[in-house]
Amino acid sequence: MITLLVVPLLLPWAAPALARRVPARCSPVAALWALTVSAVLLAGGTVAALGTLTLTGLLKLPAFAALGELVHPLRTPSERVVLPLAALAAGLLTLAALTLGLSLVRQTAGLRTARAAADRQPAVGDLCVIDSPRPDAYALPGRPHRIVVTTAMLRSLDASEREALFAHERAHNAGGHHYFLAVAELTAHCHPALRTVREAIRLAVERVADEAAAGTVGDRRLTARAIARAALATNASTSATAATSQDTARSAVTPAATTGPVPQRVAALMAPARPTRRAVPWIAALLAACAVLSCATAATGAVRVHEDIEIAQGETRG
Repeated sequence: MITLLVVPLLLPWAAPALARRVPARCSPVAALWALTVSAVLLAGGTVAALGTLTLTGLLKLPAFAALGELVHPLRTPSERVVLPLAALAAGLLTLAALTLGLSLVRQTAGLRTARAAADRQPAVGDLCVIDSPRPDAYALPGRPHRIVVTTAMLRSLDASEREALFAHERAHNAGGHHYFLAVAELTAHCHPALRTVREAIRLAVERVADEAAAGTVGDRRLTARAIARAALATNASTSATAATSQDTARSAVTPAATTGPVPQRVAALMAPARPTRRAVPWIAALLAACAVLSCATAATGAVRVHEDIEIAQGETRG
C-alpha cells in the first residue's frame, strides 16, 4: 500500500523532460491540452497520495484512531516507516496550501489592479490604451475582455505590427488562455517538478496565440517581427528603468505576447506551417501515460487504505 502511494510522488519527476519536448512535437493546441490535462492529473495524484499518507499516519495515533472508531489496529507497515512518511506528507500538503494561498492572493490583487487601471481609461471596442513610458501589451481577462497596450508599445511598432500584436492578444481572450495559465499556476504548487510543466504550458499558450495571429493577419513573418520587436522594446525598457506600480500590476495568469521564450516562438513562426498530424506523438502519449498511472496508483492506494480502515472498524473481515 505504501509503495502505491509513493509512486504518484515520483512520477511527476519524469514530466519536466517530457514537457519540454511536447511543444516541439505537437501542434500548439494539442500541446496546450496535453500539457494541461497531464499537469492536472499529476497534481491530483500527488495531492491524493499525500492526503492518504497523512490520514494513514493520523489513524496510527490513539486519539485519531478513537475518533475514527477503530476497534482494531490499522494494518500498516512498521510505524517507524509510516509515521515519518505521514509527517512529511502533512508538511508538504501544508506548505503547498500556504504557497498556493499566497499566490492566489497575489494573482487576484494583480488582476484587480490591472482591471482598475484599464477601467479608468476610455476604450475603443476591446482596446484600452494606457499612457506609460514602459512598452507593454497584454490580454486582460474578465468581463468585458480588454486588450491593454501602453503608449510606449504603440510607438515601438508600426501600424501592421500593431495589428499583429492586437490579433495575438485577442486570440488569448478568445481562447480563454487565462484559464490554462491559472491551472498551470495551481498545479505548480502541488509538486516541484510541475513548475517546469507550468513553463511549458505558458509557451504552448503563446504558440497558440502566435498561430492564431498569423492566420488573422495572413503573414507569419509579420507576426514574428511584431512579437520580436515588442519583446525587444519591453526588455530594453525593463533593463533601463525600474518597474513602476503599473508595471507590476499584471499577474502571472494574464497572457502577454512578450512572455515565454520569444526566440523559440519567432523561429517557429518563421518556419513553414507544418501539416496537422493525426497520430498522437509518442512524447505526448508518454506524458499522458505517466499522468494516468499517477492517478491510477493514487486511487488504488486510497481504496486499499479505505478497505483497511473498514477492517479496523470491524465492518468487514480481513
